[in-house]
Parts: sequence; C-alpha cells; structure tokens
Amino acid sequence: MAGKDEEHEGASVSEQLIEACRRNNTDLLSEILSDKSDDEIASLLNTTTTVMGNHLYHEAALRGNYEIIDMLLDQPGFECDPVNRLEGDTPLHSAIRWINSEPEAQREFGNELVDMMLEAGSNPRVKNKGGLTALQLVDPRNKELRELIQKHEYALLNAGDFVSAEDVKPQQGQQAVLDVEEEEDDAEFSGSDDEERAEWERRRAARK
Repeated sequence: MAGKDEEHEGASVSEQLIEACRRNNTDLLSEILSDKSDDEIASLLNTTTTVMGNHLYHEAALRGNYEIIDMLLDQPGFECDPVNRLEGDTPLHSAIRWINSEPEAQREFGNELVDMMLEAGSNPRVKNKGGLTALQLVDPRNKELRELIQKHEYALLNAGDFVSAEDVKPQQGQQAVLDVEEEEDDAEFSGSDDEERAEWERRRAARK
C-alpha cells in the first residue's frame, strides 16, 4: 500500500492530502483513502503535517471547510485535538480564528462547524502556547458561539471530566450559560443534624 511519501498523480500522498483539506475536496480524499486499511488511514490523517507544522485538521479548520472536516471526523482513529507547532493551537482554536476573520453573516455557519467539532470530541479546555482556550479566542460580539462552547464545557464537567472554575469562568461582562439540571431534593440534605433536616423540609415544602 502507498505510504504518505509515495507519488500520487505527480505529487506525494502527503501533498495530496494537504491539498484536499485546503480545498475542501472530498472526492480527492476519498480517492486517496480508498485502498487503505483503517490503521493506514489513521496514521496518514494523524501524522501528515505541513512545513509550518499544521495537521490536516488545522488546514481544513483554518478555512472553514465543513464537508472535508465532516469526512475527516468519520475516519477510524482520527485525532480530534492535534496541536500545531507555531501557536500550539488545536483545530478548534483554528476554527475560531477563521470565524473571527469572517463577516458577521458567516457566523451561523461557523458556529455550526464548531458545534460539529465539539460533538465529535474536540476539547474546548485545551490551552495554546499563549495560554488561551478556544473560548478565550472568540470575538466577544459572537455571543452565540461563546454560549455554545460554554455549554459543551459544562457538559464535560457534569460528565465527570473535571476542570477548574477558572477554566470555564466567563470573561468580564459576559454571562455564563449554565445548562445544568437542578439537583434532586435529597441531594441537598446530608443528614448531619436536626436543624439541617428542618431547613431541608422547609425548602422542599416551598418548592411545592
């Protein structure tokens, strides 16, 4: 089977993969991967980088290439959070940078792209070399995107993927979006003493 340095129609497989991701060319990506095993596909997609140190996922995310990203995420063993060499960005950081550079009319599409990436497993809490998470890169005027990322952060927290409060604290002037279900009544009472039991009963009665 072809390795990433083997020639493919005048260019190496690596070069063809980079071109496919930059140009949102799903047909070319399909052609390159068609005769390869799952292990070969995972190796090619996760280890191919540009001379600047971007992975394929970064190249697609920096251009908002929804279709090729959707296809990449469907591949076996695909890594969702590779880090690039220059900024230490994940592809999620790259997608945010692309959205910030686009006209406001493009935000809805961009937000859908980020939502897909998060649903596929991108980690919104990873910090780049500048110490910034993807959320901290978001244009403050794009409130919908901020809320979207915050909801995913809280979902991870509630699932037991613990992060510090500082990691999910909203920036000054921004209201955090809490999508957390209210605790059950029994969870509010520890059973430590009669006074606490009385307070628990009072609060429970007030809710009815």
